[in-house]
This record gives sequence, C-alpha cells and structure tokens, in this order.
Amino acid sequence: MTNAIAHAATAAPLAALLPVRRGRAWTVGPAPFGIRNHAAASRLTNGRHALLVVEEGNRVELYADRPDTFPVTPDAVVDSNDPASVAVLASRAVRWILPDLDAEAYWAAVAEKGRRNALHRKGTALTEFGFDLIDRGAVPVSAERPDGPGIEWTAASGAEWAVWPDRTGANYCLTYEGPLSGLYGALPVLLPPGGGDAFTDAGSAFTRHMTARFPQLRPIGADEVEFGGYQDLYGWIALPSRAELSDPVDDGTRVCAQVDSVGIDFLLSAAAHLI
Repeated sequence: MTNAIAHAATAAPLAALLPVRRGRAWTVGPAPFGIRNHAAASRLTNGRHALLVVEEGNRVELYADRPDTFPVTPDAVVDSNDPASVAVLASRAVRWILPDLDAEAYWAAVAEKGRRNALHRKGTALTEFGFDLIDRGAVPVSAERPDGPGIEWTAASGAEWAVWPDRTGANYCLTYEGPLSGLYGALPVLLPPGGGDAFTDAGSAFTRHMTARFPQLRPIGADEVEFGGYQDLYGWIALPSRAELSDPVDDGTRVCAQVDSVGIDFLLSAAAHLI
C-alpha cells in the first residue's frame, strides 16, 4: 500500500502571493508523485503552469512542473526558519521560474503553429498587463515593432515606461526614460534582493551615486551600471549621453534603463511600482 503524500505547509501561502492570471488564482492540490520519500509535497497550478513545493525538515524546495519530465534539481531552495521564506520563493518564481516556463511554451507554440500564433499569445498576455495598468490609473498605449507588439505609458513622475518583446521573442523587455527619482520606487522590486558592497571608488559621480543608494548595482563604465545575471532578471541604468558625466547627479538627473527577460507574471506583480 502506497502512503499518501502529506501536503506542504508552504504551498497555500505561496499560492496566495503569486499573480492572478485572467481572473484565475493559483490553487493547491496533491503532488502527483513523491520527489523524495516521506517529504511533504504539493502541486500549485493556475491552469497555465504548475509548480511543485517539497518540504523536508527545514528545507523547502520549489520545482517547475514540466510535462513528461521528472524534476531532479530544485529551481529554488529556502530555509523555512527564515520569516521571509515564502516571499523569497514567490519572488524567485516570478523573476525566473515562470518566465522560463513561458519561454518554453512560446517556442512550443512557434514549432506547432508558427511564429504569428505565438506572437498573438504574447499580445494577449500583454493586453492583460495593460488592463492591470488601467485599473491602477495609468493610460497605456499599444505600439508595434517588427519583433512584435508592445505598450507604452507615462508614470506620475513624467517618466516613460514601455514593454516590448525581448531579444529572444519569448518574454519581454521593460524600458524606462526619465528622472532618477522616477526609478526609486521600482528599483527595490527590479533589483535582486540582498545587499552588496558599494563601489565607493567607482569611476564617476553617477556610478557612485547609484551604487551608494543601491549596492546591488555594478558599474560597467562611467555612465552605466548593471544588475542581475544568471537565473534572475538582468538590467542596466545609464546616462543618455556621456556628455552629461560632468553634470551634478541628483534626483532630477535623466537616465534610461532596461530590464531583459521579464515575464508577464513579474510585470503583473510589479505593476504598482511602475506607475
């Protein structure tokens, strides 16, 4: 007789933190199989993607549940003794696990029905994000580029935000042009969590100003800083012109920024910080 798999206590609070898609919230169900003997496990799904939560001792693991694939290596691991453990799992899910699943679904759609159909699906997802912006008081405008549909909107600071297909076509690219002050509300959710060592000897007033305020940023030139990397969002912030390097840096300094490989779930979870 096979013993029933116990539910993971982390599953329900994690599901509550993940973005609702098309009016459908994440729900918790039994795990279809045990990843490890005697470990509690649950399956989360929103009808589009599925995640597996596995608990053993104080270790909580999160796996992407892919069809016809037995998960071996967890996509994220946290210690349940950490008060922020569930929030950390939710952040990692929307920052890279769900975008990876979206990318796989995109390329499967391209192979099965062609690029036009896949782009239509991306446009539908972007429309969902656009309506969320409208609900929050923004006025998004649809736009079109050769690589697919996008939307643009103006934030309360006067800054210009936009979302476009990213370089691979599978997810999205988030762009910004405006004053530094207009980025301050968004950077805490765009940047990877955790601190870092500020680059006090960075090569310009601009990079010193940025890294002193946000230690996760790394200078890659006198006029540009970057953040993120492997298994996370990647982005950069730069002065529009190197001619501005001699100007004083303050909250009104104009900058441009870009974040790549952004998934629709992350955009929905971050929408309140982008207006």
